[in-house]
Amino acid sequence: MAGFGEPGSSTVDASGLTVGVVAARWHGELTDHMLDRAVNAAKACGVNDVLVVRVAGSVELPVVAQALARRCDAVVALGVVIKGATAHFDYVCQSVTEGLTRVALDTATPVAHGVLTVNNLEQARDRAGLADSAEDKGWAATTAALEAAVAIRDIASRP
Repeated sequence: MAGFGEPGSSTVDASGLTVGVVAARWHGELTDHMLDRAVNAAKACGVNDVLVVRVAGSVELPVVAQALARRCDAVVALGVVIKGATAHFDYVCQSVTEGLTRVALDTATPVAHGVLTVNNLEQARDRAGLADSAEDKGWAATTAALEAAVAIRDIASRP
């Protein structure tokens, strides 16, 4: 968290759009809450069609995001990866980031990277949208994906 520059927790009129949300089960206390915040954000943006899928961990997010991108106007991937004592953290973070980016570009569907990649549990809790959190990644990722989907819809509707 940089502590500055975030655009805020606004909403966008995404009526008529569909959103898919895939969330990892690792660190369930946090991902469950992030998932709730993502669904609430979608509803606040006027989305009535939210498809939720759960997967084991963050490594599984890109392939399920790809399946969702084929059916939805926007996709949100949620997870928590906490650094440990091995290089596993680096491999997971890189593969998830590259996978989600590839899905977005290959399908021309916004895919929000709502995966917390942090050094410790305290940092994760501070980003998970809990009552005492500084950030709400579930909400922010969802509104970002929907804003991009609205922009794509607007571009497509121009002559």
